[in-house]
Amino acid sequence: MRQRVTVITLGVDDLARARSFYETLGWRSTTPDELGVVFFQAGDLVISLWNRESLAEDSGVQRGTGYGGATLALNVGSPAAVDEIMAEAEAAGATVTRPAGETFWGGYSGVFTDPDGHPWEIAHNPHWTLTPDGGVILPD
Repeated sequence: MRQRVTVITLGVDDLARARSFYETLGWRSTTPDELGVVFFQAGDLVISLWNRESLAEDSGVQRGTGYGGATLALNVGSPAAVDEIMAEAEAAGATVTRPAGETFWGGYSGVFTDPDGHPWEIAHNPHWTLTPDGGVILPD
């Protein structure tokens, strides 16, 4: 298996609400509403939103409650960019679960959850290199 992820699907309780939240953050999708799923191009990765019950059934797992053991992250170029995105997310309806601030690893980050409880860390890591298109390159 290649060391790569191409699609991350988030299970949501209300697809229209979830789509609106991400679109309020500036994400764009051309997925027609009647498909019952929403796709967002995120660099060379796709983030999709799908009904939580349907996703669990399709994946062959029992739907649980609470934190699912995964956090999404976006790395940005500065602490100011972290603060700006955290404020935008909160204004769009996110819940800030860890306010932005200095980290133990020498960076700056904060965490919010989207309306369906999916955590997002917004981080500035001065030890990593950001590519011109926003990708991340780990140090050697």
